[in-house]
Amino acid sequence: MNSPILRSDLDDEDLPSPPPEDRVRCEWDFRLSSVLRPPEGASPAASDALGAIDVDPSNSILATGGMARKIRVYSLTAPTNPCSFFLCTPAKLSCLRFRPDAGGRLIAAADYDGVVTEYDLEHRAAVSERDEHGGRRVWSVDFSPGGALGSSGADDGSALLWDPRCPAGGGSAATIRTGGAPVCCVEFDRADAGPWVGLGCADRRAYVYDLRALGAGPVTAFAGHGGVVTYVRFAGAGRVVSSGTDGAHRLWEAPAGKEVRAFLGHQNRRSFVGLAVWRGGGLIGSGSESNEVFVYDLRWGEPVWVRRFGGGREDGFVGAVCWRGNGSDDECELIAGGSDGVVQIFACRRACSFS
Repeated sequence: MNSPILRSDLDDEDLPSPPPEDRVRCEWDFRLSSVLRPPEGASPAASDALGAIDVDPSNSILATGGMARKIRVYSLTAPTNPCSFFLCTPAKLSCLRFRPDAGGRLIAAADYDGVVTEYDLEHRAAVSERDEHGGRRVWSVDFSPGGALGSSGADDGSALLWDPRCPAGGGSAATIRTGGAPVCCVEFDRADAGPWVGLGCADRRAYVYDLRALGAGPVTAFAGHGGVVTYVRFAGAGRVVSSGTDGAHRLWEAPAGKEVRAFLGHQNRRSFVGLAVWRGGGLIGSGSESNEVFVYDLRWGEPVWVRRFGGGREDGFVGAVCWRGNGSDDECELIAGGSDGVVQIFACRRACSFS
């Protein structure tokens, strides 16, 4: 296969003129550092839309997936030949998640056929399949911080919890039912390392459950979105960020279920546009149906930075985002994937600090 084009430390003439909405507020500076393009001859842009991005625990491997039925694996430490390989998958992909206890070797993929498949990237092969959602589309997969639990959420109105170390097909360890509402997101608490799992559902609510007492029902229910809740992210200090197709991300205090603020500016009425929280810097990364990537500060409702994809095009969308940290609270990278299959990586640096 042909390698994608990587452009690092781009010259000014290689970049489109910054649109008026590109702006930085307060103490953060953003710079486009790299662009990863699909190889020549890849599927048309309409079918190459990215909906899933994840970085392995060592921050050295990037994996993307979406409509093209491929997991593309990039080395973030080999700028001359970043696309190491790709794996073909039997269905469109909705979510990717690296196993935190496997050193970047194992990744789980949730797909439109209702299956969660685990792939061994070292041997470039599928090693297990979980088909426990009755063939209904699986929207999300996640692992607990130590990798002892896996979870998936699907259109069958359930979130399943299982032991990733046990062979697939033995049944799930536990099932969370949502009264029939599709489960669009599952997320374990990595921020406070608490025994919590969050769900985002099509009933316009987000929920937090205690893993020690799942039968008692949700500890907290967040009701405030005017559309499907597509993402739930733990932000630390007992806070949760949710995203919905009402065009808003919302910050909540748990377990009180109190809304702190809404983050408005991006467009989201029908799609999964991506949501990621960088807890060290207190920032939210977001996609948009306006073909832009947004950054919000947890302290304010308006975006602190906006960047249009595709040299100013408006006929696409940004469908996946994630942060790549280095252990510092002062610098990070925001990785975003568009509907044309292109990945853009932005370097983020704190420009000043407040005492």
